[in-house]
Amino acid sequence: MQMEESIYDLIPREEITPPKAARHESKFRSMVKEEKKVNKSPHKTMGPAKVKVDDPADFMKKRSKEPVLPEKTTFKYPDESTRRPQVPDKTDKPLMGIKSTKNFITTNAVENIMSVPKKPAANFVDTKKGDTQPLEISGLVPKYIKRKDFGEVPEYLTQRKEEVARAQAEYDAYVKEHYRRGAMKKLSEDERQQILNGLKTNWEEIHHQYQGLSVVTDTAPKKARKERMEAEMKQLERDIELLEKHTVIYIAN
Repeated sequence: MQMEESIYDLIPREEITPPKAARHESKFRSMVKEEKKVNKSPHKTMGPAKVKVDDPADFMKKRSKEPVLPEKTTFKYPDESTRRPQVPDKTDKPLMGIKSTKNFITTNAVENIMSVPKKPAANFVDTKKGDTQPLEISGLVPKYIKRKDFGEVPEYLTQRKEEVARAQAEYDAYVKEHYRRGAMKKLSEDERQQILNGLKTNWEEIHHQYQGLSVVTDTAPKKARKERMEAEMKQLERDIELLEKHTVIYIAN
């Protein structure tokens, strides 16, 4: 489809270029440029780095790279003044000074003869191979006997003995008071011995019956009888021990 021709198209029109929008610029632009310059290697650009070129006449010669050593000097120790002299050579002849007429062989022999033998150290063997250890630090030496208070009764034992004696005195006073009022009666020695003999006789009779029991306790009556006799013998043993331990016994009226 063709457009209709117009006279207005014969006059050239002025081309109007629209303005471009402002381009965004990062605030880190300057910092990135500086970092790029710093981290750039010389040979990573177009060609080698521009450096000073040596003159063709200054070519490398033999031994030109060898280090220049300082002049040779005599070595001296820092403490030269305080060091001991060197050991004399075997060909050197020492200067003979004052000669002594002392017979060192005889002197040494007399000193060894007259000397007191050294006392051996006190050790103890702690293994089957014979390894020894000092006895002084082992704790086996009774050093406590050398203390000033050795053999003296400790103070706490004296206090405890006084407390026990005080308690016994208070108990004796209490018993005497009740005995005086007639509330308690003291057993005489004959009565105590008579009761003790009776308890021992009863124990022997029960023990004799116990020995006659059957070895096999297969029924309930046999088992009960055996347990009853054992309990009676234990009670008699406790009563006998009580009467034998205490010589003074009070009983209530």
